[in-house]
Amino acid sequence: MLRRAIDWMLPEENPSRVVYGLITVGTLLAAESGLHDTYAEAVGSVVLALLLYWLAHAYSELLGERLATHQRLTAPALGGALLREWAIVRGAALPLLALLVAWAAGASQETGVLVAVWTAAGSLAAFELLAGLRASSTPRELVLEGCVGATMGLAIVFLRVILHS
Repeated sequence: MLRRAIDWMLPEENPSRVVYGLITVGTLLAAESGLHDTYAEAVGSVVLALLLYWLAHAYSELLGERLATHQRLTAPALGGALLREWAIVRGAALPLLALLVAWAAGASQETGVLVAVWTAAGSLAAFELLAGLRASSTPRELVLEGCVGATMGLAIVFLRVILHS
């Protein structure tokens, strides 16, 4: 079951988009100012921003391709671009799930956002280590990979600290 969840989260095709989605939602949540009165408003604003990012990414990829190849815009091409970039939304699943679980558990909104930010940070570190394991990295390389993933994750946490201290 864990293997299936990992394969769903990190598909063979376009796993970088999952990472983009994870970083995007982690950053959005880190910047969450607490201006929202409810969890629903916080979740709604993050989901809306994520969907706009997904649409913008799919559109920009398709438009760039069309500009380079002189192709017309078609519904199948647009649908294909949206489908290819859907992994961005998938990457947001872990921190958003953490936020929803915190909400369901009755945690304060501030605590829920913090849990989601740390989930994004930890996921980046875990994905980096998973990439190293999949590549059969040496122990020394795994340490480097773990440090890079942890640094990326802690950058999101640091953003939260800077914006809210």
